[in-house]
Amino acid sequence: MARIIPPSGPPRVLAAAQLTNSFGDGAFYVCSVLYFSRIVGLSPTQIGFGLTLGWAVGSVAGVPLGHLADRRGPRGVAVLLALATGTAVGSFLLVRSFAPFVVAACLYATCQCGLGAARQALLAGLVDRAKRTEIRAYLQSTVNAGLAVGAALGGVALHYDTRTAYLAVLAMDAVSFLASAFVLLRLPAVAPAPPSTDGEPRLAVLRDRPYALIALLNTVMVLYMPLLSLVVPLWVVGRTHAPTWMVATLMVLNTLSVVLFQVRVARRVTGLDSGGGTPGWLALGTLFLLAGTAMGYAVRWAQRTRVFPEPAAVPSDR
Repeated sequence: MARIIPPSGPPRVLAAAQLTNSFGDGAFYVCSVLYFSRIVGLSPTQIGFGLTLGWAVGSVAGVPLGHLADRRGPRGVAVLLALATGTAVGSFLLVRSFAPFVVAACLYATCQCGLGAARQALLAGLVDRAKRTEIRAYLQSTVNAGLAVGAALGGVALHYDTRTAYLAVLAMDAVSFLASAFVLLRLPAVAPAPPSTDGEPRLAVLRDRPYALIALLNTVMVLYMPLLSLVVPLWVVGRTHAPTWMVATLMVLNTLSVVLFQVRVARRVTGLDSGGGTPGWLALGTLFLLAGTAMGYAVRWAQRTRVFPEPAAVPSDR
């Protein structure tokens, strides 16, 4: 438990707030795409388009919402956005066609991105600079522990594979964000950031080209979440003979790995120099493993479609 529970005080309250809504998120991630495809009746293309547009809108809207958290105080903005995210998840319960789904996806992604920005502002305002990386790792481990539990609950819904089970998962996720908002109220208020007086433009950070490049590359790397919540469920259900609860099993395996190892790795990061050491090599090794897996699937697909045949058997001497 010491690997996932941060020190007492604001870090622990922050962790409790994120743990609260991660229970619902874990179930939502493993069930949502199957709910939209099997119950609502949307095609994979429609689901992919709606989620892509939603997160594109959310990524843009997150900038002014983060600016709002700086100017009005991150705690109050985080509470309001947690309530709004719960409302957005609840709106999925009413989705019956493509157009409302796109609207709900945009609202959900916008609130989620803004909430993430406000939480980061809270972390920066409540935790000393030297401890932020370690506390951030604790928070991520806590979140993944909640996602693992939530994914297991989502596995139960996948086993029953009924409209009622999926609606219960969506309702649980909505309630979890409402509960998270109340937990955030226990945090001390953080004073708004003073307005800039040197005439620096709001998006001056984008002029830092190395930082902007790393942020862009990180945007590509975080595509693992759409893979886990969208591509993998559809692939398991539509392209394999595995039971639907295998979707939840994969999510649990992913999140437990973070719980067990993230804090241990993050403790070695104390600055920019150490940040590119062990974590960077681990990330690079993981990418090679993923590339090898993808190559293996490509070869199997090519053999099945006879792009090139399997090697002929060596004849026996007998």
